[in-house]
Amino acid sequence: MNRRLFFASFGMLGLSARHLFSDDWPQWRGVNRDGRWTEDGIDREFKDGELKTIWRQPISSGYSGPTVADGRVFVMDRKDEPKQIERVLCFNETTGEPIWEHAYDADYVKVGYVAGPRASVTIDGEYVFSLGTMGHLFCLTASKGEVVWSADLNKKYKMLESNRMPVWGIAGSPLIYGELVIVHLGGNDEACIVAFEKSTGKERWRALKDRGQYSSPILHRVGDKEILICWTGDHVVGLNPTDGNVFWQIEMRPRNMPIGIATPIIKDNQVFVTSFYDGSLMIRLSEDGMSAEKVWSAVGESEMKTKALHSIISTPVWIGDHIYGVDSHGEFRCISAADGSRVWTSQEAVPRARWGTVHFVQNGDDVWMFNERGELMVGQLSPDGYTEISRAKLIEPTLAQLRRRGGVCWSHPAFANRKVFLRNDNEIICVNLAAE
Repeated sequence: MNRRLFFASFGMLGLSARHLFSDDWPQWRGVNRDGRWTEDGIDREFKDGELKTIWRQPISSGYSGPTVADGRVFVMDRKDEPKQIERVLCFNETTGEPIWEHAYDADYVKVGYVAGPRASVTIDGEYVFSLGTMGHLFCLTASKGEVVWSADLNKKYKMLESNRMPVWGIAGSPLIYGELVIVHLGGNDEACIVAFEKSTGKERWRALKDRGQYSSPILHRVGDKEILICWTGDHVVGLNPTDGNVFWQIEMRPRNMPIGIATPIIKDNQVFVTSFYDGSLMIRLSEDGMSAEKVWSAVGESEMKTKALHSIISTPVWIGDHIYGVDSHGEFRCISAADGSRVWTSQEAVPRARWGTVHFVQNGDDVWMFNERGELMVGQLSPDGYTEISRAKLIEPTLAQLRRRGGVCWSHPAFANRKVFLRNDNEIICVNLAAE
């Protein structure tokens, strides 16, 4: 084989190998709900601070972050004229062409921040599962949006009737475990966490008297055991995902109200959660995962005088021995995972403002960050500080939330197939991230 043909063939093999590392984004925070994105062939250095938008489509308001699987993009929104409805929308991933929509009546009652649905759509093969703000749970076909089954969880679990509806509605994204779909509700009669048969919608188990809040449940494997970890309005809890039995629970009762939104993050069998009013909590699991203990907790005097990390919407990122996240008023922080002590602070990632938000996703040694001003950033984080590699403004903040500061972008992006999918209250866009 001559030298030129050898290198051409080698180059083609390289392209084929890179193609193997394309990922979908089928649920909240990615394939494993851990904010990790494993694709390569990504453009991490934005030329002139710009990226190419492949397509854009109009949508209405909502907090629901996009999800992507099998060539389709899913997102939820809300319209309030001529009547209040929520919608599940499906688009062609390549062209943005609408494929289907499923709309249903959804009157928002006693819910703050009425911009729209909070939860991301969860895709499981040919089925998608959506959960609306007032508890409308649907199983739909992915290809056509046809209803397989549905449940009105507000009515079924007497959430408004018993004053159990969270102040900002239901926000945790549905989780698939085997033949179950598991949701975090806070319903009456020990129905804080409920599992349904994913093929029929029949209830399989319910667990906990706890109040509900907004954090999505996750799975964690210890040896050959799967543990369902849920951060409720009263505890961080480890459950058996098969039957809902409690393995362990660590109290974290809020001083003000249940307000936890960030997803628990896990490293070395330790679980970290962070809340706007109630600061940080670190938990260590036993070797078999069947018990847990508090390692440390830290909470400041107020939302302005904070300790460790007081996040509101942002889920932090845990790298090495340190945790990086956004504090109550938009201050970017590095803290020690060992004790919560502060290592450094920065205002580079997002302007200082109450409820300042950045969504973090890891890709190799890089951390990709999408802030509430509609900017996508690539950087690296260490105890020595934040090193920015690239930044580009991709989408405009919209005014359905926080009009007084020019609006925000609070929905988590999806990173899939060397593209990023972003939404505000007016549109959903697809932006190319593939390296040339």
